[in-house]
Amino acid sequence: MASAELEVEIVAADHFVWSGQATMVKARTSEGEIGILPGHSPVLALLGEGELAIQPVSGERVVVAVDSGFFSVDSNRVVIVADNATIGDSVSAGNR
Repeated sequence: MASAELEVEIVAADHFVWSGQATMVKARTSEGEIGILPGHSPVLALLGEGELAIQPVSGERVVVAVDSGFFSVDSNRVVIVADNATIGDSVSAGNR
C-alpha cells in the first residue's frame, strides 16, 4: 500500500528553499504540467519556467517561482533542484 504523503525538498543553485511532507506537488516541465501524488511512479524531468505548487500535509499551499532545473520522483520522495527559485511571501521555509 502506498504512503499517503510525499517527502519534498526544494533547493536552488545557491540556497535551500523548502522541505516538508506534502500530499501533492504540481510543476511545469518541458513537456507540460505534471501532478505528483503519493504512489506515483518514478520520474526524472526537466523543470520549465513557471510555478511549483505544493500542498503540505498541514498548512497553506506553498507556491515557488522557478525558472529551470529538474525534479525527480522516487519512492514518494520528490527532489526539485532549480537554477533560481523564489518562495511566496506568506510561506515559511519549512523544515530542513
